[in-house]
Amino acid sequence: MKIALINENSQASKNEIVYTALKKVVEPMGHQVFNYGMYGAEDKNSLTYVQNGILTAILLNSGAVDYVITGCGTGAGAMLACNSFPGVICGYVVDPSDAYMFAQINDGNAISMPFAKGFGWGAELNLQYVFERLFEGESGQGYPRDRVIPEQRNKKILDEVKKVTYRDLVTILKELDQELLKGAISGERFKEYFFENCKDEKIAECIKEILD
Repeated sequence: MKIALINENSQASKNEIVYTALKKVVEPMGHQVFNYGMYGAEDKNSLTYVQNGILTAILLNSGAVDYVITGCGTGAGAMLACNSFPGVICGYVVDPSDAYMFAQINDGNAISMPFAKGFGWGAELNLQYVFERLFEGESGQGYPRDRVIPEQRNKKILDEVKKVTYRDLVTILKELDQELLKGAISGERFKEYFFENCKDEKIAECIKEILD
């Protein structure tokens, strides 16, 4: 699995802490981590939580990654931004039980965490425990286990609803404020990571046009 990490400007200073915890947990499982920044408070390419959502949608819909870890001060803004787009099911995760239940019940492809609220002593341990529970075994297996059939049915219903209520991503990207969009994809390593892993030619071509 390819996993992206995205931090916005207010919590950019915590990027290395989150990145280190994520790698420590998932790399022994055989997953790859791609750090899309921001890489620190002084990073020249500043991302807002809205741009976190845009970048998340591009990465997931293009197949450049399979999962996104993001967040903001409270985690709420980034979650709302992510869920504004097709192809993204982003959960709000504070602690390990949130992570486990989101993975098993909702079977999403992104989480948003509060990197300011409650982020104090032992924060790196909470991050590790969250990532352990999030990527523990196969997702979508239900919790409690006797609820697996209705929960899997509801997930399929949600997927079908989202197909109707959202337009295709390329159309959305072309109609977004282009400066806002360009800012979301102007990170130091975006071109390297994205074009190396993108599986959707239409999205790749759209991104090339925007960057040019």
